[in-house]
Amino acid sequence: MLRIILTGLIPLLLTIGIYAQNGSIKGFVYDKGNGEPVIFTNVYLENTTHGIATDVNGYYNLSQVPPGNYKLMVSYIGYETLVLPISLGPDEVKTQNLYLIPSNVQIDDVEVSAERQELQTAVRTAVIKVSPKQISKIPTIGAQPDIAQYMQVLPGVVFTGDQGGQLYIRGGLPIQNLVLLDGMTIYNPFHSIGLFSVFDSDIMRNADIYTGAFPAQYGGRISSVMDITMRDGNKRRHAGKFTTNTFGSKILMEGPLLRMGDNGNTGLSYIVSAKTSYLDQTSKALYSYIEGGGLPFSFTDIYSKVSLNSNGGSKVSLFGFNFRDQVNYRNVSNLGWNSAGAGANIVLVPGMSDFLIKANFSYSHYDIQFQEINQLPAYSSIDGFKAGLDFTYFLGDNSFNYGLEAMGNATSYEFYNSIGRKIGSGEEVNTTELAGYATYKWSSGKWLVEPGLRLHYYAFIPYASFEPRLGVKYKYSDHLRFKMGAGIYSQNLVSAISDRDVVNLFYGFLSGSYNLQNEFQGSEPIADLQTAQHLIGGFEFDFNKHWMLQVEGYIKYNPQIIVLNRNKLFNDSPANIDQPDYFKKDFILETGNAYGVDFLLKYDHKQTYLWFVYSLGKVTRFDGVYDYAPIFDRRHNVNLVASYIFGDDLSWEINGRWNLGSGFPTLQNQGFYEQLTFADGIAADYTSDNGLVGVLYTSLDQKVRLPYYHRFDLTLKREIAITTNSTLEASFSVTNVYNRENIFYFDRVSYERVNQLPILPSLGASYTF
Repeated sequence: MLRIILTGLIPLLLTIGIYAQNGSIKGFVYDKGNGEPVIFTNVYLENTTHGIATDVNGYYNLSQVPPGNYKLMVSYIGYETLVLPISLGPDEVKTQNLYLIPSNVQIDDVEVSAERQELQTAVRTAVIKVSPKQISKIPTIGAQPDIAQYMQVLPGVVFTGDQGGQLYIRGGLPIQNLVLLDGMTIYNPFHSIGLFSVFDSDIMRNADIYTGAFPAQYGGRISSVMDITMRDGNKRRHAGKFTTNTFGSKILMEGPLLRMGDNGNTGLSYIVSAKTSYLDQTSKALYSYIEGGGLPFSFTDIYSKVSLNSNGGSKVSLFGFNFRDQVNYRNVSNLGWNSAGAGANIVLVPGMSDFLIKANFSYSHYDIQFQEINQLPAYSSIDGFKAGLDFTYFLGDNSFNYGLEAMGNATSYEFYNSIGRKIGSGEEVNTTELAGYATYKWSSGKWLVEPGLRLHYYAFIPYASFEPRLGVKYKYSDHLRFKMGAGIYSQNLVSAISDRDVVNLFYGFLSGSYNLQNEFQGSEPIADLQTAQHLIGGFEFDFNKHWMLQVEGYIKYNPQIIVLNRNKLFNDSPANIDQPDYFKKDFILETGNAYGVDFLLKYDHKQTYLWFVYSLGKVTRFDGVYDYAPIFDRRHNVNLVASYIFGDDLSWEINGRWNLGSGFPTLQNQGFYEQLTFADGIAADYTSDNGLVGVLYTSLDQKVRLPYYHRFDLTLKREIAITTNSTLEASFSVTNVYNRENIFYFDRVSYERVNQLPILPSLGASYTF
């Protein structure tokens, strides 16, 4: 490990010598009202080319600055402009924390958004930054804006349903999406109802959503990344929020345990959030017209965090969570899952150095159980740890980032495929992974280039995956920018999900060495890994400072995908040695392609916000016998979001969202058979035992399409100011305004169509203080 660190430091030490005599100005930008960092705002020296955007912690570093007298400036929407005279001597490294004063006055000439600034200074291929303000523009369910609802309107994202639906991102399965909460892995971020995530949007600081071609700091997944950072809590005063609606309730508390003063002394803050759903109870009275007499979903989410901030900006945070979900659907299936974890983050700012050092450690657990009438039970659990050390060295407009990671999983699973063959033994399987990565961000004139490399070592196989990454942006003009991203990715985790149905509530996690076929298309498998290659390109065009168009085309090629063997007929034993692997292995290999183009048109000015997305995509799989479309292959997807603030005091807001999606592919029935379980083994009497109902399907290449999906949601909100720091907000929402009958699934045994959610009006209120 020491050798790796020293190897990374050598070129940096050489570079330091080249820039001798120049100094640096660094620090953090805070909101003076609550002590929270102001993220992605531009900090610059007036009348110079020295400027940089703050990161997710509010940190900035202006390096390679010649000695002299300057004016340090920050202009950012929602705050008064800050101008601070500052002197810098030869080789001096000066720490200067900045405190911005919130302002309600908006001046168009200095209106600069965080996103617009970063478009000029970062490659940003296939990534969208999400803030709580953006999430609030989406129609809410009750009075609770949620990132689950916002994710559904992002380019390239396909959502498979209101109940039990999953998110598929540019052809990737949910198991192939890396979800991080303050650096900790979250194994199931969405509740079964599909309208809510486990995250409280009110305590989110930022979320980076990578839909592909993500940089070298991320690994262990092959499709996408959702990196969510939570706030530290108000460092100045105690505050909170109470929310209640027809779906559920929430309480949020935050404040200082040791108050941070104006001089930036050490501060200790806390934040606690708890939300719950009682929809399984209220829906029986309020939504009794729904098939089955209500909605059988309930959940509880708890998150807490304590942060210690030093006057120099270094920080230590401890956090933990517990998320629970329960479904009892129409007395035919019962599902419950539980997720819990804890972790620590450290940000270290050496006083006389241009380094920024981060460290993290976390542990998380997830288990799920599923029982369906006339079917065999399913169970899965995963325990995982993650530890990382990350270094960033600032070189003027450029920077060098590198780090080390260690990860481990312990998985246990037991379930059955569609013909009743048992997969898994219920025994625990332990795995360990190690990784090192490096990325250099280089900027010169019109070019931004970010080459990177990740070496991911799967110790339990063993296998080392060499994964280069690249991001490039060319700024053709102030209004037009071209960009591209590419990379190679790998992962070991596999999910036990069936491709038979669009909706599958059970989602188990498997890891380790799999019972795989020995050969696929004439070649041996690439270890026990899923692999992917991404190529994404496109452009950004600013019509003016309010209208922006973004177009991205993408290709994701999967040379190797590991899937549950839906064709297993025999046990993999010496007695069946002559049977093909295709009919006896627990898992089989597939290849796949996902390609398409996404259009995003956005308008954001004063009280009006418009967001239009059209996605054209195609996903294919080949299992060695059939070329077929997986269950999430949606050819066309349209999302239109509009938000408008009005009234004499701008206290009213109306939000609307319309979604249109072409139908998903599905298999048709060919017949039924009695599926004998032989529960008593050799003593079983097949002439008298009652078996389960088995379904005979058409072949994978003979799928048909379900009907189109479309839905319109609407929210009206009214905010009432009570005191300087307290407000009351009332909201009225309608989900599925025109009561579209969108198909949920088709009950193959009873031959009945079951629809998604009908029209759902809801009332909510929240009190913030």
